[in-house]
Amino acid sequence: MDAGTLMSTAIRSDWYPVHIVRDESEAIERLVHDLDGRRAAIVTDDIVAARHARRLAETLATRGVSVSMTSFPPGEANKSISTAIGLLDWLAGSEVRRRDVVVAVGGGVVIDTVGWVASAYMRGVPYINVPTTLLADVDAALGGKVAVDHDSAKNLIGGFYQPKAVVTNIGYLDTLDDRQLRAGLAEAIKKGIIASPDLFELIESEREQILARDPDTLRRLVHGASAVKCRLIERDPYELDLARPLNLGHTVGHALETVTGYGPVLHGEAVAIGIVTAAQIAERRGLLDRESLCRFVDLLARVELPTSLPGLAVEVDPAAVVAALGQIRKIRDGSLRFVLPTALGEVVIADDVADREIQIALDEFAGSRR
Repeated sequence: MDAGTLMSTAIRSDWYPVHIVRDESEAIERLVHDLDGRRAAIVTDDIVAARHARRLAETLATRGVSVSMTSFPPGEANKSISTAIGLLDWLAGSEVRRRDVVVAVGGGVVIDTVGWVASAYMRGVPYINVPTTLLADVDAALGGKVAVDHDSAKNLIGGFYQPKAVVTNIGYLDTLDDRQLRAGLAEAIKKGIIASPDLFELIESEREQILARDPDTLRRLVHGASAVKCRLIERDPYELDLARPLNLGHTVGHALETVTGYGPVLHGEAVAIGIVTAAQIAERRGLLDRESLCRFVDLLARVELPTSLPGLAVEVDPAAVVAALGQIRKIRDGSLRFVLPTALGEVVIADDVADREIQIALDEFAGSRR
């Protein structure tokens, strides 16, 4: 090192509790504790505001918490830079101070957007996630990956910013529509495939109870899936290593969401198609046996998730999905690192998957209804 060069070091370590509770009264107790006397700025979407967040705000106020609240229109199309700017303007006009807490109440769109806003406001204010969908319970609320979408790619604008706490209320799943519940199951099934045969087998054996919203079964599901994600992200919370098992199904899934305009295809539905595509590529390469491929596809189908492009709500050209992967290559440092399952609970990372392989897999499943 020459005399004109200095070396600066910055090391950051984050930890936060993930509370998995049965009902709103228990969620309130956890929130009051984690707010620790600070003002709560609740941000949600318009639907969740009516179902849960207004009641949550009113109850917190009766417990002596200073609360302000705003909401924005629901849906992936509103996970945008314009929504984020509107929320920053709202915070700038509020009484929120540097140590007050932003509380994200909602599904993945709310949590991703609000987390990024919290990371930017005053160079970062604390935030707590209160997920209200199964997908947010087991995925979006955990890990601190925060972002908004761009027309050219999903999650293009964002960062890593860990929450102060996560409060997961299983009771909120009672108001979730069936399609959203199934979409959340895609992320749970993914975690079983990559790292937990026990979780996968729980979904196989208890799928009827899960779809019927049995609270005890849902709590076991959410706890198991959350534990898998927490275990995996703590190894590399800022994704310095581009080999990421949690990305199973997301390479093709994100491209599919992009070409369909962030709305007609739910994230979990896109991930389901992505899982099938990756498993098909793995089987063609001789990495995955046919029985396991069929087992993965069968479980997705049994919980009524799409396993083929015709199973989606909109028509999709497989070639357009492949073309959209070009932007994902840019985001991922110039290459596509496909997560390929090799057995239940085991994966490999491949950086040599060719567009032709993806096209073949998509074309094969484009020809079937499931």
